Amino acid sequence: MPAFFVNKKHTFKILIEYIRKTYNNTHYCLLLYLSMKKILLTECSDEPGLIAKITSLCFEHKLNIVRNDEFVDNQAGRFFMRTELEGDFSKIDLITQLKAVLPLGSTLSLSHGDKAKVILLATKEAHCLGGVLLKSFENALNIEIQAVIANYNDLEPLVNGFNIPFHTVSHEGITRQQHDQKIVEVINLYQPDIVALAKYMRILTPEFVAQFSGRLINIHHSFLPAFIGAKPYHQAYQRGVKIIGATAHYVTNELDEGPIIEQDITHVSHVEDAVGLANLGRDIEKTVFCRAIQWAAEQRIFINGNKTVVFK
Repeated sequence: MPAFFVNKKHTFKILIEYIRKTYNNTHYCLLLYLSMKKILLTECSDEPGLIAKITSLCFEHKLNIVRNDEFVDNQAGRFFMRTELEGDFSKIDLITQLKAVLPLGSTLSLSHGDKAKVILLATKEAHCLGGVLLKSFENALNIEIQAVIANYNDLEPLVNGFNIPFHTVSHEGITRQQHDQKIVEVINLYQPDIVALAKYMRILTPEFVAQFSGRLINIHHSFLPAFIGAKPYHQAYQRGVKIIGATAHYVTNELDEGPIIEQDITHVSHVEDAVGLANLGRDIEKTVFCRAIQWAAEQRIFINGNKTVVFK
């Protein structure tokens, strides 16, 4: 079998042309066309008949709905829908036709379920970064890690073990704005879909956040909104909590207050001190972080004001 059959960087058109020339059989081409899958995301103001309008148009073009999830935020009057489709998309402009029948201002996208391109930002802690690296290596996440950027070089040996580019961008001797700009320059070399903060322990400037709005995912070692800011496990210990947790959220200019994507907890007792709570929390942080990246990579998340809609 030619190498490009297993190389996802080659286009669908190359595959079609190879089959046509090699087998001289349009039946193979038809089968390959029909096996094409895309993800349709729809967000608009709510009104009766939206699902019928969308699915009827899909049926009209002989598109098969493999999976469909929808949600209505009744308070905000917003409609959200994620649809997995398969069929021949070569002769239709589905987005244009949908906009003609959906409410004015509807937001729509139609894309392949290709691996999301991810940049990871880190400092010195290894558990969240290592968790994502390992899951990506095992193909357990629908992502391609393009590079890791850190303000220290402590984690470079870990990243090198996975044959992924590592960039050290030191913050020493420069302003926060200057440091963020240097990181932006490296990120822009890769054009990622997601920028994930794997325990990146620096507060980002508003300019940085604005440039990657809706693509910045952070992991916070607390069950937000409790214990915002630094040393949350110490705060939790002082408060005598009986559960600790972790929260993955989108980054905004309000510290640790962006829309929440995923959370989890574990029960604790009076026996654990602050160090013990931190040790227990690392596994939760790693798990929650990986889940959030996966939901984003699979296009399962809609940002809905200061909240999210996540179709798991």
